[in-house]
Parts: sequence; C-alpha cells; structure tokens
Amino acid sequence: MANTIPDIPLNDGNTIPQLGFGVFQIEPKDTVEAVRRALEIGYRHIDTAEMYGNEAEVGEAVRTSGLDRDEVFVTSKLNNGFHRPDDARAAFESTLSALKMERIDLFLIHWPLPTLYDGDFVSTWKVLEEFRREGRATSIGVSNFQVAHLERLAAEAEVVPAVNQIEVHPYFGNEEVRSYDRQHNILTQAWSPIAQGKVLDDPTVVDVAEQVGRTPAQVVLRWHVQRGDIVFPKSITPQRIEENFRIFDFELDDTAMERISGLDQGEAGRQGPNPNEFDYVPS
Repeated sequence: MANTIPDIPLNDGNTIPQLGFGVFQIEPKDTVEAVRRALEIGYRHIDTAEMYGNEAEVGEAVRTSGLDRDEVFVTSKLNNGFHRPDDARAAFESTLSALKMERIDLFLIHWPLPTLYDGDFVSTWKVLEEFRREGRATSIGVSNFQVAHLERLAAEAEVVPAVNQIEVHPYFGNEEVRSYDRQHNILTQAWSPIAQGKVLDDPTVVDVAEQVGRTPAQVVLRWHVQRGDIVFPKSITPQRIEENFRIFDFELDDTAMERISGLDQGEAGRQGPNPNEFDYVPS
C-alpha cells in the first residue's frame, strides 16, 4: 500500500515505525478516542510520556484496538522528578502499570536536566540500561539531549541511545545535534514537527504544497521523513489525523527539500526551551 509506514532499523537490532502519533497536550478524556482513531487509520507507533498524564488512556486504546500488542510500538518517557536511580525504577514500574503492559518498546529520559541532580544524568541512564537488560524496555533512548550530553553518555555508559527525540522543524533544523546522531547511529525523532503550526502559513511551505497538490502539513511531515527522521504529529481531529498519515504516496524533489530546509533560523527558530537550561520538575 502506498501509505504503509516504513519500519527503520535501530542500532540495537530492533526497528521503529518512522511515523508515529503523538499525544502531548491531549487531555486524558480525549486520548482513548484519538489513539483508537489513529490506530484504525493505520498508525502503529504511539508516543506518550509520564508527564503528559495520559499513559493509562494510551494503554486502554491499544488494548481495545483489536490489534495484537506486538503490532503497536509504544514509547514513553521518564518524569523529570524521578532521575535518582531508585526513583527512576519506581517511575518505570508506574509507567508499565499505567499502560497495563509487561514491557514497553522504547523508554526515554525526557530531559537531561543538567542543572539539577548534581548534573548527573548518567546514573539515570544506567538504570534504563537495566530495564533493557531485563527485557522490560525493548529499546532505550533519550530526549532533548545536546551533543555534550551525548558525548558524556558515550564516555561513561555502556549502551548508545537508540534514539534522541529533539525539537526539529523547518524553522529550527537542530543540525548540530542531528549530525551527531547520524554519525553515531542514533535515530533522530522530531518533536514539534510543524513548529506548533507556525510553519503552515509560511509562503515557501504554502507554495511547495500548491505545487505538489498537498497540504502544508503533509509537505512539512514529508520533508522530515525524507531527511530520515522519525516524526509523530498529534491531533484530536479525525480528518487531520488521517491527513498526517498520508505522506508516503508522494515525494518532494531536491529543490523543494532545499527550499524548506532554507527556512532554518538557527537558535532563533527554537520554539521550546533550551535543554541546557530547562529545569522544570512537576510539583
């Protein structure tokens, strides 16, 4: 089928669907229906997190979808308040309990938090290595890690992250981190792929979309996947959920790719917090 989502290889021998469905900022009351709809359309990768507050609803949607557990790739992330090793172990148990799953396909450190916990995210990572050895996390990775953070893991830990989930969109290509990921066989996952909607009215994006007969969102998501990144748009609107899925039956030519890449504003284009400074811990 033209819209079949590619599975791409991880550095640990597993694979991951290149397109996923994100549930960031989706209210728990809306999550079950949104995820169920996404699975009906054909998504097979759901991205949640402890801090999103909707893990239980993601688990319910997967269980009641009629799909076998092995058909759905589920990602979650460690809450910023639980980086100490024993806290991380307890938090992981809570994630499995909320999802009602015995294992999770991918578990990430959500933020490095270098200004907290005495700057020690390595001991946190080593706990994730435990989960992987036990088989309760099939793959492990990080989110929002900068080059310096990744280099420290390389020097002090055993396992190379399978993925690094970072902010990437046409206004913020995050090329330094993407380049490091590529050189070290770490897959980049792009969060905020359409810059919270800001790129959809950009004249360049609109013009490319008109030329290929697609929506601006489809064009931007296609730009991500042609760059080799994993992407997971989110929506609770059925039409938009389906629209975002239909990005594998067309291609952007080199000129279109270059035009969209040329929108990069460097650090000025960042929409979210800087991972070197971010220190939010839920109360």
